[in-house]
Amino acid sequence: MAETYLFYDIETTGLNRAFDQVLEFAAIRTDGDLNELDRFTTTIRLRPDVIPSPAAILVNRLRPETGRGRCEVDSLREIHAQLNRPETTSIGYNSIGFDDEFLRFSFHRNLLPPYTHQFANGCRRMDLLPVTIMYWLYRREPLRWPELNGKASLKLEDLGAANDLFTGQSHDALSDVEATLRLARLLSRETKMWRHLDDGFRKEIDAQRSEELPVAFKTAAGDHKWGVLVSGEFGTRQRFQAPVIAIGYSAPYPNQSLWLRLDLPHLRSATEPTVAETTRVVRKRFGEPGFLLPPTDRTLEAIGSERRQHMQENLRWLQSHEGEFQQISAYHRNFRYAFIPDLDADASLYQTGFLPRADEALCRAFHAAAFDGKVEIAARFSSPEARILAERILFRNYDDPLPQHLTRARDAFQRRICRKEALTDHTGNRRTTPQSALAEIRGLRQSAGLDDAERRLLDDLQDHILRRFPCGAPAQQQPLL
Repeated sequence: MAETYLFYDIETTGLNRAFDQVLEFAAIRTDGDLNELDRFTTTIRLRPDVIPSPAAILVNRLRPETGRGRCEVDSLREIHAQLNRPETTSIGYNSIGFDDEFLRFSFHRNLLPPYTHQFANGCRRMDLLPVTIMYWLYRREPLRWPELNGKASLKLEDLGAANDLFTGQSHDALSDVEATLRLARLLSRETKMWRHLDDGFRKEIDAQRSEELPVAFKTAAGDHKWGVLVSGEFGTRQRFQAPVIAIGYSAPYPNQSLWLRLDLPHLRSATEPTVAETTRVVRKRFGEPGFLLPPTDRTLEAIGSERRQHMQENLRWLQSHEGEFQQISAYHRNFRYAFIPDLDADASLYQTGFLPRADEALCRAFHAAAFDGKVEIAARFSSPEARILAERILFRNYDDPLPQHLTRARDAFQRRICRKEALTDHTGNRRTTPQSALAEIRGLRQSAGLDDAERRLLDDLQDHILRRFPCGAPAQQQPLL
């Protein structure tokens, strides 16, 4: 089967990957030459437990209409099938940084395999934002490059305005997909550059390129290769680049290669107790952003003279202080993300790991079964998180009457949502509560610049919250039930 590209975009109720939800998904599938083959769009009904972020509603202008669209679980099954069609390269703009992780949590929440679209059946991922960054750095000819306040802007809406990419409104899922595809077609005119960057999202090729980097020096731990890493996380002030040196692989997360930044002055003050504060390491998975480049005159020039000076001094210091270098390397190789006790099942994707094989089979049976069969299968999962998620799928997506135990589970979860102490995700970010959303609405209304349409959106959202979550209203405003 020939490889195809699936250009896609999502619109969501907010930015929290674990607790917010997708409202719109749009995709255009192309062949390897970026000729359109077909399109897919779906609108997803707002779940009864989700409180949309007021700021997100102002951006995507999607009203909190509970009857609009299909239920989440049915839509996610279709989206999952699109991304998992054999030989599919899924691609968006900042998709690996946002959209893909959002979908990964959505798949997890709906008991669908969250990672298969990254590797199974010839599937892989690509992201047009880091590709665009590389063109801005090294091959600007294909595009007109917008600036805001004297700085380059690589936001899709700004690139779209400068290069006539949009035919509709930005932050509409299908319009953003069309703009992303037009952008890719412009960039792909530089065939050699496009193919090189495309290959950078192939795990084996990316790993091989890292092996071809030169060796800065050797220690008892082995050869330490070095180069220039291009990544969106460095931002425009650092021209999206930093010199780095390899320090090995993570012990608890062996798919992470570790690259120590060489351009930071406090590196040379690192001691064993201060490693966390004085050193910065980029954790790179091969086949994912950023791009590792050899340290040539051209790539190092863009670092700037001051950062190059720090780089040179840090290289000399690391080579002459092998003991300290080993301490730095050992800290980062053995680093583990903090365990979060009582992490909610919606947010447990990374902490709980993969389901047992028997539970994976039950997931497939659960999705294939009618409602009564789903209820029976939900009780058979060995994983406590899977049992909770199965119950939530049932009361989030299916109307009353529900079995009594599901009604109790739904009501208990509703009470948790209404607490002032919001649930937190794996990063410590909090779930939107009725109280925080209403407070944000009040703050936005006091700010200048809202038009009548935006005020109506906030009014509709406030009405929805007060109707659906009366616990969030001040006592004097609580509606009658």
